[in-house]
Amino acid sequence: MVVGELHTLPHLVELPARGVGADMIGRTGALLIDIGIDTVPRGYRIAPGRSGVVRRATSLLNEDLDALEEAWEKAGLRGGTRTVKVQSAGPITLAAQLELPGGHRAITDAGAVRDLTASLAEGMAIHRAEVARRLDTTVVVQFDEPLLPAALLGRLTGVTSLTPVHPVDEPVAIGLLDDCAAKVGAEVVLHSCASALPWKMLQRSSVHAVSLDASTLEAADLDGIGEFVESGRTVLLGVVPSTAPVARTSFEEVAKAAAAITDRLGFARSVLRERIGITPACGLAEATPEWARTAIELAQKAADAFAEDPEGI
Repeated sequence: MVVGELHTLPHLVELPARGVGADMIGRTGALLIDIGIDTVPRGYRIAPGRSGVVRRATSLLNEDLDALEEAWEKAGLRGGTRTVKVQSAGPITLAAQLELPGGHRAITDAGAVRDLTASLAEGMAIHRAEVARRLDTTVVVQFDEPLLPAALLGRLTGVTSLTPVHPVDEPVAIGLLDDCAAKVGAEVVLHSCASALPWKMLQRSSVHAVSLDASTLEAADLDGIGEFVESGRTVLLGVVPSTAPVARTSFEEVAKAAAAITDRLGFARSVLRERIGITPACGLAEATPEWARTAIELAQKAADAFAEDPEGI
């Protein structure tokens, strides 16, 4: 666990998550208000009532919260200055992954998308407030949107070739993200490990920070990152491997990888301390416990180096 402010994400404590992909949707299902989900062969489907899947997801989430609260108390962190981050699937990825009762993606139904977004925003607001109450500290929110680029570009597949999934309009996507950001009552990070992030759209949104996998960056992304940072917001660079690499990695290498990106943008090194965060490339759900601890330590040390002497990197 790592702690601190939003603009240095390695200083955030992240609540544990179980699994990736479809499991992220199941985890998010525990937060939804008045909307149930259940499993189907392809993943998850919107379902009436409180299914066994939702009960199990809720139970696991509560177990995690109880464990975190106990550890927080033992560490003497209650009422301190450390910031905790909670996360779930974002509204667009959630709607893209959940099926309607008829089998089509929920994202194909504008009414279903609105209902899911409202349910997610309300559920996350309640969850964030509960974590803040239990720990007596600041809690920020991360929405994971790995399918955002595909949804905007019309690359999501339908049930058949005769039922295509039309692209999501950028103004609609901005509205969904902004609705969630407005409701949760905290600073919001949008995270995506996908390539071709829609920087111009994100610039027009109200999210406070964007978290990305630095290995996916292309030349076209640099202008977007630069404009986002110049707007006074934060970019969180995933430069720490998500699983243990073959060769040993040092925090100096991690720090240099982040500095190389900002140097290419022509920013003063002070931006590393003020507007750049260091994170694992795409979460730690598949990491071993040993590597998870090492990865967080690397991110922490790199962030400390930026805080102390960014020119010395």
